[in-house]
Amino acid sequence: MMLTAQSRSTALSSEIQHVLKVRAPEIITGGRRKLMSKRSISQVKAVIQSGNNKKTTNLVEKLVSSSKSGNLDVRAVITLRKKMKEKITDKIEDQWESFMNGIGRGILIQLISEDIDPVTKSGKIAESYVRGWLSKPSDHPYIVEYAANFRVPRDFGRPGAIIITNFLDKEIHLVQIVVHNFNEGPIFFSANTWIHSRKDNPESRIIFQNQQAYLPSETPPGIKDLRREDLLIIRGTGKGERKLHERIYDYDVYNDLGNPDKSEDLARPLIGGKERPYPRRCRTGRSPTKTDPLAESRIEKPHPVYVPRDETFEEIKQNTFSAGRLKALLHNLVPLIAATLSSSDIPFTNFSDIDKLYNDGFELNDDEHSQKNKFLSDTLDKVFSVSKRLLKYEIPAIIKRDRFAWLRDNEFARQALAGVNPVNIELLREFPIVSKLDPAVYGPPDSAITRDLIEQELNGLTVEEAIEDKRLFILDYHDMILPFIGKMNNLPGRKAYASRTLLFHTSRGVLKPIIVELSLPPTPSSPRNKRIFTHGHDSTSHWIWNLAKAHVCSNDAGIHQLVNHWLRTHACMEPYIIATHRHLSSMHPIYKLLHPHMRYTLEINALARQSLINGGGVIEACFSPGRYSMEISSAAYKSMWRFDMEALPSDLIRRGMAVEDPSMPLGVKLVIEDYPYAADGLLIWSAIKEYVESYVEHYYSEPNSVTSDVELQGWWNEIKSKGHPDKKDEPWWPKLVTKEDLSGILTIMIWIASGQHAAINFGQYPFGGYVPNRPTLMRKLIPREDDPSYENFILHPEFTFLASLPTQLQATKVMAVQDTLSTHSADEEYLHQVHELQRFSVNDHEVLRISERFCAKLEEVEHTINQRNKDNRLKNRSGAGIPPYELLLPTSGPGVTCRGIPNSISI
Repeated sequence: MMLTAQSRSTALSSEIQHVLKVRAPEIITGGRRKLMSKRSISQVKAVIQSGNNKKTTNLVEKLVSSSKSGNLDVRAVITLRKKMKEKITDKIEDQWESFMNGIGRGILIQLISEDIDPVTKSGKIAESYVRGWLSKPSDHPYIVEYAANFRVPRDFGRPGAIIITNFLDKEIHLVQIVVHNFNEGPIFFSANTWIHSRKDNPESRIIFQNQQAYLPSETPPGIKDLRREDLLIIRGTGKGERKLHERIYDYDVYNDLGNPDKSEDLARPLIGGKERPYPRRCRTGRSPTKTDPLAESRIEKPHPVYVPRDETFEEIKQNTFSAGRLKALLHNLVPLIAATLSSSDIPFTNFSDIDKLYNDGFELNDDEHSQKNKFLSDTLDKVFSVSKRLLKYEIPAIIKRDRFAWLRDNEFARQALAGVNPVNIELLREFPIVSKLDPAVYGPPDSAITRDLIEQELNGLTVEEAIEDKRLFILDYHDMILPFIGKMNNLPGRKAYASRTLLFHTSRGVLKPIIVELSLPPTPSSPRNKRIFTHGHDSTSHWIWNLAKAHVCSNDAGIHQLVNHWLRTHACMEPYIIATHRHLSSMHPIYKLLHPHMRYTLEINALARQSLINGGGVIEACFSPGRYSMEISSAAYKSMWRFDMEALPSDLIRRGMAVEDPSMPLGVKLVIEDYPYAADGLLIWSAIKEYVESYVEHYYSEPNSVTSDVELQGWWNEIKSKGHPDKKDEPWWPKLVTKEDLSGILTIMIWIASGQHAAINFGQYPFGGYVPNRPTLMRKLIPREDDPSYENFILHPEFTFLASLPTQLQATKVMAVQDTLSTHSADEEYLHQVHELQRFSVNDHEVLRISERFCAKLEEVEHTINQRNKDNRLKNRSGAGIPPYELLLPTSGPGVTCRGIPNSISI
């Protein structure tokens, strides 16, 4: 029977009234982030009452259809992490948190569907407060779980995002949210993120499901807008001072190293820009200093420097680092106590003084001096009650097997291939050796190393024959350091030269130093202010030769720390990390690939700006360049840094340490086969390259998929234009057009963060912890025969040598820092654990197979390295007293192990 318009309307209204009462709040949304409000329901009723039958019919069909389809009862389990060490106030706040969650007013959860709501044109939404008077205890003592219950229509679709609002008075650490009862099975939202309190920031947080990676063009329609919105929030506005609870990533120059308001002597030039180019750091936005409007005011310890909230150390890492800082505090005070707090200029007088650092430790008596300093006394009381081990240094690896190895020439040369700085040695390809510096300023460009001097050491070869046979090598710090030598030597307690060291690779496969050239700036009376040293055969020349080598080691230590370590790994990685967060959504496959390799880097870099590379910091106090340290680092960036040359094979070829050879696995053949850093590094590089190429192929198999990825292109363009703007127009930047281009770029980044940093960081204490082996500065020039000090040198050569090294204060300070920097934290994540980490963020079986193959490859690499270390033909990694080369072994336990490759620059 046909219904009249009146009866049809009545029937519809009856059905609508039922549905509106029962289902409308769960079916139709009145806004992207809210469920249908009472006002919205009234508007629906108004549509019905208006008599617009077309609108009414469509609306009713949607409501009735949804009503008939039934509901799903969905449960979300929210996992939070509490502090490991809680104060009383923390425990009170925990109780308040439980109360607020119990009454359903603590944490609001909104599920966002991947499907579009036809009414709102955005993702469907269901919301619920976290409820439960008591959190559910878990097997882990610091983990608590809460639940939120939802009733959603069966056609809600798969949740693709969660919007979480924290109404509590403090931030919470969200580990994960697992949503149950959907047809697909449990849906994981692994977060491991801090959620700010709404009182600090009214904006809610967006958490995306991470079982599936999406290129921008593949983003489900219901969460596409959220993807864009989250990236905009992360970028910020570039204005204002950053607050500790924020997660904003932006760029700035290094204008926060000096403290001119405290002292004119602590003023430092801006690093970054045309005059002193440099990579950019993470912006903090603090106000300028009163003295210099271009300098940013400083935050001093113990107050934290801003980094985006999720970049800060987790609690285990904080405890490890704090223990190291405590150790550094004590070790810095030790020489002051030993000198009765009267002077910091106390040298080591004999080698027994150095041995006592490891054998006896420090006997700290509560004498009149510590009574005068209550802070010192209180600190010592606390430390004695915690651990007396903090007062004693471990024996460094370099002298553990052979106390006198450091004195030998072959050990000096071996460390250029297998030490903590194996990346500066180069093949000598041209003779004579010529400087590239301006001769009008720095004197004649030719080196003082002559053909005759060299050929005396070549066992019958000519220079040309030795160069042709690739037997001559050089450590050349002349051009990098000479422009700063005059200023450096005017600093109190600093005397340095610009050095060149020539090395010869003998027919027996042993590398040995044969000539050292030490240069000072030219003077009117000495336009070629250069001195030449050879090893000699008498006692006087032996001690002079050891002093010359010590000056070379001092230069090597400075360039290692300021250029190869800080600049080429820490500082250059920072803009890659910033750009990754600003342009790649957490759903992006490349973000997921890079995420393990970004952990803790921004935090450790911020701590370095606060305490290590700042004006008056440890680096300035303990390394030869002093207050000019960062200027040297900037000069090196300007003259030699290239992104494309950070690839290990390219770097080896550039230095002449390898030649192209298509028959070899990576297309390169080492000039010195027994080059442990390069030989092991190529194994790691190859494994990373294969892993990255397979991963990229999986996601970018379609033509033009790289060029059409708007997030990826924005990421690479910003790395060049904002991360490295002083070099943005250089022609050597790789293009980003093909998947091969992308694989090459990513392989470089992951290598820098993992293998490269491990090779030049974790050997700092094992090699540098014995001061004579690797002095970080020299305090005296080498005496000449006509110097007043020469007679004293002849009478007391050991004292002259030790008095040229860092003072006891400088030595113990830098030893403490090296010890901390060489330490693996208990929560370290290593390169061979990538597969385990990927399991928590990816549910793509092919990606998991790729990461599993990578980890299996690293196991093979570890076995190969262990076998090499047992091969007595490889003299640079085995033999009497020789420590094995383990810096590129993938695995390690916690502590100072001189091995292990973390995923990221985390210390």
